[in-house]
Amino acid sequence: MIKDSEKTKARLLAAATAEFAEFGIAGARIDRIAKVAETNKAMIYAYFGSKDELFDTVFSTHVGATLGRVDFDVSDLPSYAGRLFDWFEDDPAALRLSTWYRLERPTGVGLQAVVLINQVRLERLERAQREGALAKHFEPIQLLSLIQAIATSWATTNPELGVAATTDRNYRRQTVVDAVKRLLT
Repeated sequence: MIKDSEKTKARLLAAATAEFAEFGIAGARIDRIAKVAETNKAMIYAYFGSKDELFDTVFSTHVGATLGRVDFDVSDLPSYAGRLFDWFEDDPAALRLSTWYRLERPTGVGLQAVVLINQVRLERLERAQREGALAKHFEPIQLLSLIQAIATSWATTNPELGVAATTDRNYRRQTVVDAVKRLLT
């Protein structure tokens, strides 16, 4: 049986995820999170310490969920880009959380979950290049950044251009996959 404290924490994380995705760190309000979670603000501070620590927990959980659904396969980077595209298409709040994280935390030490996954991905890319399985015309950091940018390109297109863009998801996904294939040649 799940304890009441675990249920409360789960409700707080769900409410905080929605709040941060909608308003970012600066715009999020602890009182709204508490209200949606059907608890009081004191519980947020008791479980998470501060609004920033709550965001860090939400974002770290988001990174873990992404890792669980979007396997990084260095031998098939176009498919990785397609899976990343799917992840953000299926869960727009996940893209908004990532965007808020980049906008509101551009400097600093970074979250351990993010630091570790980037380190693993960069090491895999570097190994693949060293072993000759991947071209060396981009450094690993450039390659990872470009692939992630391509995968999110449709979701981050300005609205004016988006009006002219196709709404067919399969077309947009295939464009992402094809672009990454071309990037690697």
